[in-house]
This record gives sequence, structure tokens and C-alpha cells, in this order.
Amino acid sequence: MDKYIEDVYNESLRRNPIQPEFQQAVREVLESVEPLLAARKDYRDAAILARIIEPERQIMFRVAWEDDQNNVHVNRGYRIQFNSALGQYKGGLRFHQSVTLSVVKFLGFEQIFKNALTGQGIGGGKGGSDFDPHGKSDNEVMRFCQAFMTELSRHIGADVDVPAGDIGVGAREIGYLFGQYKRLANRNEAGVLTGKGLNWGGSLVRTQATGYGLVTFAQAMLGEKGEDMDGKKVIVSGSGNVATYAIEKAHALGAQAISISDSSGAVYDPDGIDVELLKQVKEVERGRVSDYAARRPNAQFRAGEHVWSIAGDIALPCATQNEMNEADVATLVNNGVKLIAEGANMPLTPDAIEAAQRSHILYAPGKAANAGGVATSALEMQQNAGMAQWAFEKVEDRLRAIMLDIHRECLETADEYGKPGDYMVGANIAGFRKVADAMLDQGVI
Repeated sequence: MDKYIEDVYNESLRRNPIQPEFQQAVREVLESVEPLLAARKDYRDAAILARIIEPERQIMFRVAWEDDQNNVHVNRGYRIQFNSALGQYKGGLRFHQSVTLSVVKFLGFEQIFKNALTGQGIGGGKGGSDFDPHGKSDNEVMRFCQAFMTELSRHIGADVDVPAGDIGVGAREIGYLFGQYKRLANRNEAGVLTGKGLNWGGSLVRTQATGYGLVTFAQAMLGEKGEDMDGKKVIVSGSGNVATYAIEKAHALGAQAISISDSSGAVYDPDGIDVELLKQVKEVERGRVSDYAARRPNAQFRAGEHVWSIAGDIALPCATQNEMNEADVATLVNNGVKLIAEGANMPLTPDAIEAAQRSHILYAPGKAANAGGVATSALEMQQNAGMAQWAFEKVEDRLRAIMLDIHRECLETADEYGKPGDYMVGANIAGFRKVADAMLDQGVI
């Protein structure tokens, strides 16, 4: 880092102590945009760097709710409205026991640049709670969501802040959240949430979007080397929405995904993951990957393990932040992996990213590779504004075009700043520049 950037980063450390995930995300972006800042004195003069790493608004609140035995529980809710230079705040809600202020801030910071890359005119935000819906009854989840939205509702709106789902927040939770918002607002404001049910304002392809977009991006990366997905063995972590539909799209392109995981362990299925069985176990039964393995004759469940010891050609980390470390990358490279594309947000540690780059394998950060979800959320907002629902093929075509545009922009920007083929530098500079230019245009606010 040059001294100016280092001073900004050190001030962020001082003002935000004990927020390791947030500081990790900040440092990655600051290091990447150094050549841009060297060429743009106007960014320094306007203190763009100091302003862009400080959220416009941080909301933290108590969520009290009753379980089915009438016991009262207290959770903590968050909404970080990080940057609105390009449009209304946009980003998911995560319900998981690991959610802290640091986690929500890192997710919101990443969202700024991810959203900018989509070209859809949306700002960055994120939210959530340390509530874990796993093992809760539908009524318990409903009561929690209603309590959470009672506070959140005063801070959001279709032209203000549009939350969506993330880990722990699927169609069930979005439905309960929307119902409570409608009750409190006394209006049917469809555009206030995305990821809605198809029969009340949702968009086709939204469920598949992040996974489909991830594999589309990976296919484009391979295309730069004259290859494609056909015949490739794909190692996937996670077993939620992103992982499931990344596997489905990989299979459609002729690849074979051979792994899934959750917090209990990993599954290796040498015959290829059965997508319909996975959907049944995870989406209908809300079960664990061990339940999947029990129904597949050749599948192996490896309790407490990760998937990164499995040999393959492509790795798609789709679970959670910092799930892949330097040693994991070394193992993957030794086992033949030639490409890593992030389906989750910041799943590689800084050392893992450096190891991937040293190994000269293809690596794409999540803010580029997993942007398909929020891109399709923006398409859902467009459909809501026009009181329409587009055909599956139209939405999927738009998603594919957006992902290919992001891929092209990453490579062109990396070339422009002397880092050919560096998707991380290209993504960070391209996204940062769009937001910074908008901030310059709008003055010091």
C-alpha cells in the first residue's frame, strides 16, 4: 500500500476495532485499487476512499419473539445501508448464528461493488440477524420474521432500500417478512423485497440466478483458455440455493459436480450429485447432506470434513466466508484444479487468494462471479415497477448477458491497469470507479 491508502486503512482499523471480516474485505479492495487512485487525484481530493468505507447508515436493533412453548428469546437485528450513490440500497438478509456487525458490514461493503458491476443502478447494503431458523417450526420463524420486520420496516422501501434473501432467508422467510411489511405500511409495495413467491410479485430465475450466473462466469473464464465446462469434474461446497443451482447448470453444460457440504460435513458422490434428490432433501425436507448420502449407494459422507481434498478440475466454494485457506488451495492445485470461482461472499482467505494467484490458476472473486443473484433481483424490481412478469427465457437471457458483460469488464479493466487476467483487480477497480464517479458527481454528502 502507498502511504495515503495505508493511512485510510489504519484509520478504519482504529474506528472499527474487532471487526476482522469487515477489515479483510476493506483491505482487499484498497490494495486492488491502488493503481486507480494513483491516476485519479480527484478521488483523493474528494476523500472518496475514506467516504466509501464508511457506511451511510448503520442500524442495529433488538428482536424479541416467543417460541412455541411461550418462551421469550432476544436476538439482534442489523441493516447496514452502505452506499446509495448508484441507487437505492440493495442486498440480502442473513439469518444465522454467526451474524455479527463485522459480518454484515463486510457483506454490505462487498455488495457496493458487486451491485455496481451489474450495471443495474443499485447501491449496496446488507442486513440480518443472529437468529438461526434451522430446527424452528414455521410458526416460530413467522413470529421472528414479524418481529424483525416491525423494526426494519421503518428503514426500507422500494425507492429507499430493497432487501432480499441470503443464508437462512428463503422463500418462506421472505413471505413472512413481506406480509408483516404490508400490514405495517398499509400498502402492497411489491418492490420493497425481492426473492418473492412467483404468484405474488417474484421473478422467474431468481431462485437459480446466483448458481446459474456463477457457472456462466466460470464458463466464460474457461473460454479465455479455449476450454469449456464439458467433461469437467466440479467440486462444490455448500448445499443451499447457490450450490444446488450451480450444480444444475454445470450438469447442463456437460460437467459433473461430485460434492456438496454443510456444517456437519462433506459428501463425495463419484456418480455425480443427484440434483433432484438434493432439492428434495434441502428444499422440501430441510435435511442435512448426510440424509442425501444415505440415499445414494456410492456416496460417502465425511463428518466434520470439507470438500477440498476431493480431486477435480474446477472448485466452486458456495458455502460461507473464509471456508477455503492456503492449504486447501495447495491441495486443490495438486489434485488438478485449474479454476476457482467464488459462489459465496469472500470464501477464500487472503492467504488462499495469494496462493491461487501464485499457482497461476484462474481465480474469480465473488463480487464478480456471484453477482447473478442481485442482478436478477434488480430484474425483479424492474418487473414489479412495470406490473409484469417476464418469461423464464427472457430473464435467463438477461442474466447471461449481464454475467458476460461483467466478465468482459473485469478483463478489460485489468488490462487497462497493467494486471492482465487478474479478475480480482479488474472487478475491484471497475466497481469502485463506477461508485466513485457517482459520488464525485453528487458532491460531499
